Amino acid sequence: MAEAKKAAPKPKTTATATAKTTAKRKPVARKATAARKTAAKKTVSLQSRMTEASRSAFLASLGFYGMAFDQFQGQVKTVETELSARRKKADKLYAEMVKRGQKVEKQAKNAIDDIDLPKLEVAALDRAKLEAQLQKARARFAELKGSVGFKAAA
Repeated sequence: MAEAKKAAPKPKTTATATAKTTAKRKPVARKATAARKTAAKKTVSLQSRMTEASRSAFLASLGFYGMAFDQFQGQVKTVETELSARRKKADKLYAEMVKRGQKVEKQAKNAIDDIDLPKLEVAALDRAKLEAQLQKARARFAELKGSVGFKAAA
């Protein structure tokens, strides 16, 4: 039983064969390690360039929106300025219209007060007198119509 537990004998290798394989493996291992480092550097470099490019694209779009916002604010300020100027002009014009309206009202009242209208009393109406005034008014209207050139009354 003790013999069964013994490990299998190792194959015998010569020192030169071991040295050859070891010598061959070391440079290969170094090359692989160097290649891995170069690949890792390239990956890190590529990754950092991609990150920087995406950040630059984001900042460019953010800058675009910032410029658009600034331009919009400028336009709003211009519109507010124009609107304020128009309001002042409209207020001034309104005040002038009110003043002119007061003058016209005063002139109209003076013109009406200057007209001497007889009081119309129903009991004192004379039909013949009314007919005469009506004929006189029609004649004046026909005269006015002829001088202006109207062919039909409005």
